[in-house]
Amino acid sequence: MPTISMFYGIVIRMYREIGGKHNLPHIHAEYQNDEVVVSLNGDVLEGQIPNKKLKLVLAWLEIHNDELYANWQLLSNGERSFMIDPLR
Repeated sequence: MPTISMFYGIVIRMYREIGGKHNLPHIHAEYQNDEVVVSLNGDVLEGQIPNKKLKLVLAWLEIHNDELYANWQLLSNGERSFMIDPLR
């Protein structure tokens, strides 16, 4: 699963999910041993990470929404995703 960003100990990944259980654009955010799946609209689809870290992920998602949708489109077309700047 390609890593597209990392910040404050959080790893953000996005991958092509043909026939997967989440049928909408989303990211996977991992922090330590926890993982949350968040739609690009900001809805938590599955899992959990500490609330403070989730708030950072949601802020990052809002800032980089256009880039995230562009990555989703690339992956949907079988192309490579690109890195997105971390939250600073």
